Parts: sequence; C-alpha cells; structure tokens
Amino acid sequence: MRGRGTGREPVPGPDSFPRRPYDLVKEFTIALAAAVVLTVGLAALFSSPDESPITLARWARSAPDDFAATAVAELAATSGTAQYGPPYTSTPGAEQKIGPVSLQRAAGVTIPINTARDFVLRPLTAAPEPASVSDGLATWRDAPAGRRRQWATAYAEALDRAGGDPADVPPGDYGPVPVLTSRLLELAQAGALDGELLAAGHFYQTDYTRPLLFLGDGSYLEDQARARHLAGDQWGMMNETGNYPGQPWLWLYTLWYQIEPFSSSGNADALVWGLMALLTLVFILVPFIPGIRSIPRWSRVHRLVWRDYYRSRRTARRH
Repeated sequence: MRGRGTGREPVPGPDSFPRRPYDLVKEFTIALAAAVVLTVGLAALFSSPDESPITLARWARSAPDDFAATAVAELAATSGTAQYGPPYTSTPGAEQKIGPVSLQRAAGVTIPINTARDFVLRPLTAAPEPASVSDGLATWRDAPAGRRRQWATAYAEALDRAGGDPADVPPGDYGPVPVLTSRLLELAQAGALDGELLAAGHFYQTDYTRPLLFLGDGSYLEDQARARHLAGDQWGMMNETGNYPGQPWLWLYTLWYQIEPFSSSGNADALVWGLMALLTLVFILVPFIPGIRSIPRWSRVHRLVWRDYYRSRRTARRH
C-alpha cells in the first residue's frame, strides 16, 4: 500500500526519452520533388492527347463536301437530329423504349430543335447577306412545306451522285437550296456560324447543344473520333487513345454496348440505362437481400483481411 501523499508517479523529464534529429523541411522537399517527378513522368507516358477543339469552322474548312451535304439534310429534315425524337423533335416513333414504356416520350420535347430554321435559315437571316441569298430566303419562306422538302431532297440526291462536290451537281429543280447551303458554308469557313449557333439571347453563351448536334449530324466528327479510337464500337471514352485505358469507372456502362442484344439494338441507350439502373438498385439493396448479404460471412474473406487479429487471438489462447 502507498503511503500518504499524492500517490502519483513522478513525471519523466524530456531528457529521459531517446531523441534524434529530424529535418522536416528536408523531408517535405524530398517528398515534393518525388511527387513532381512521378507526376510529370507518368503524365508524359500515359496522358491523353491535347486535341484542339473541333468547331464548325474547322469542319467546314477540312470537309466542305460533308458540311454541305449535312446542311442540305438539315433543310430536308432528314438528318439524325431531325429524326431523333424527344427531347429535340416530336418525330413519331423515333423514341427509344424499354418494353412499352418510352422514356423519351414521357420527358417530352424539352429542347425544341427545328433543324432547317435553327441550323441554316436563322444564321443566314442574322448575317448580312448578298441579294441572291436574301431572295433565296424569301423564296424558301414563301414556298409550301412540301415544295421545300422536294427541293432539298432533290439536291441531296444530286449531291450524293456527284460525290459530295456541289460544283459537280448538274442543273435541276433545287429551288434556293444551292444558294443557301453555299452561303452557309462560307459563313462556317469564316468562323461566323459558331457564334450564330451559340447565340441564345443570354449574356454568357455557353450552351453548345446546337453546334454539337449540327456537328454530330455529319460524318466528320465521327471520323475524327474513330481515328482516335473513341468510336462507340471502340469503347468510346473508355479507350482514350491507343491501348491505354481512359476513365475506368465507365467500363461497366460501356461494356453492354459491345455485346448482344445491345450492340445491334435501336433501343440500346434506353436498354443500357434501364439495366444500369437495375444493377445499381441491386447493389444498394445488397444488405437486405437474403443469401447475397451472407456471402462475406460464408467466404470468410474477412479472416484473410484481419489475419493479424485472428493470429494474435490464437496465440493468446495457447498461452
């Protein structure tokens, strides 16, 4: 038993503990230099290419024939955007479905796009135009819808037979379509069309929906993506360049596009979305699903993870 007093052990002084010199600044400098070398080295080996943006001007200069053919398709309302359905157009039967349920139709047309008006006529009307273009716009506006479609369809077919070169298109009943598309090509090559399609009546012009849709209707953007291994059947963003992986968290989503029935289905987007929603729900409900929730206990993986703890328990029992 202790005698009377505080009953406390004496507090050891600083000199009773072992000491060694430690240069915190030196350690920090070494760690920072190592991190910089690793970052720069790995970025040089595995980084993605820093590609310049693909704009309407670049498209029109690099592939004028493709641009002209796409502009005609926008006038004829036969482009991918014109036939896409909600949320851009109300084209009947164009929406994707999961069984009898059409998610696109349920959401409705939330971003209305009239391809002839938004991609061709409005930019031409907003820019100062020669008399021939102004007359062509007036002729187009005054013509019935069926007549406009005939002009655009006839010119699209003639352009296709001419290999895409407007200069080789023979004379025909095309209405003002050749004049309008030729002038739109000039605006695009000058860089004016990019700004015209971005103009939305707001101070900050950051909505790139229309330029991207116009680009996507042509083949130039897809050709650039395929050349860089970014096409859908090349795993898209999952494979950024060559054989190096891109965003690994996308592998499960992009996987389904590579196998049947998704790879050949016209409803692939809706089907993959529905499947991923179902898998996500199953993952969330794992703690509540009998059998599946017991897999960790049956597999005894936890004993491998906590092997040091179980080893110490066995040692304590033996002693």
